[in-house]
Amino acid sequence: MSGKPSKADKDTDAPMGASPARISNPELRMEFAKALIWMGVIGLSLLAVYISQSLLVIFGAMVFAAMIDGGARLLGRVLPVGRGVRIAIVLLSLVGFLVWLSLFAGTQISRQAAQFPAIVSEQFDLFLGWLSEQGFAVNQDNAETIINQVMSGAGLITSAIGGVFGALTTLVIVAIIGIYVAAEPRLYERGVAWILPKTQRADFHVTVERMGYTMRRLMFGRLVGMVFEGVFTYAMLVGYGLVTGDEIPMAALLAILTGLLAFVPNIGALVSGALMVLVGFSGGMEMGLYTIVVYLLVQNIDGYFVIPLIARKTVDLAPALVLGFQLIMGILFGILGLFLADPLLAMIKVALEQRAAANDAQDEARRQSRIPYMENNPA
Repeated sequence: MSGKPSKADKDTDAPMGASPARISNPELRMEFAKALIWMGVIGLSLLAVYISQSLLVIFGAMVFAAMIDGGARLLGRVLPVGRGVRIAIVLLSLVGFLVWLSLFAGTQISRQAAQFPAIVSEQFDLFLGWLSEQGFAVNQDNAETIINQVMSGAGLITSAIGGVFGALTTLVIVAIIGIYVAAEPRLYERGVAWILPKTQRADFHVTVERMGYTMRRLMFGRLVGMVFEGVFTYAMLVGYGLVTGDEIPMAALLAILTGLLAFVPNIGALVSGALMVLVGFSGGMEMGLYTIVVYLLVQNIDGYFVIPLIARKTVDLAPALVLGFQLIMGILFGILGLFLADPLLAMIKVALEQRAAANDAQDEARRQSRIPYMENNPA
């Protein structure tokens, strides 16, 4: 074969003309670029909605990592050991608590949870009888429909309590990601910062630092509140039985539910209080009134003394805003969204505050840069 290029090769190497898809009008080209940007934003939004459950699980892992990191930092004040050792101590403490809960309290809680539907049915019948005595006409069919709905809800509650392993996969994923992030938080922070433009990296690091501080304080306040409400509720309920000789049913279950639901502001307190009062009135008027007093004491001490000393100075969120966001997250993502609504709202607030502070700093810098120009060029 000859080494000379053929005519076809020469035609291929010849300069190509303008693309037929080129938009020669600059204004039209600009509008087309804007349209592509909007299409990209819409596409990313749809993708975020599609993978929203996964994103929420990842955020839950970040919350768990903040708890581990906060515990490790707290231990660092009293134990002069490495960060890895402190993280291991925190994780071992958590595992020990879960083992104790399953071995020593699991049987009692399961037995008490099985009694809950019967108590709901009994209390509902008493309530219907009281309405009839007051002269209200109670439709039996409607009453049966309501009681079936209540019993169904009670069954869901007891199933959720007894079937913790139903969400085991999600919990394992949250735990694994959270442990990795807590072990090397700077690694992941630098990875995200590397994607951003250089001019935005400093603000990003400041925002992440502020978010981490806020999350640690918020979670510390939540955990302290959970422990306080659970222990205080159990002591008050058991104390009633020791003093009067008439034990309040399901004291351990009510205490654990009160402690767990304390993680969810507003809604958690209402649910735990309703359950406590419902069980209390199953033992009579005196016991029911006592459970109301216990509920009010727990919520007031926690709301006016415990939380303000720990977290409220760091995260000041309007109660109505938190409640509305909880309802939205609960409808969209179920129980996981309800539990993570408060931390997510706090992080959104921190991000917006940092963005506003950065904008104020830029405006001030522009204003200062104009002052010499105006002095040298008076009108």
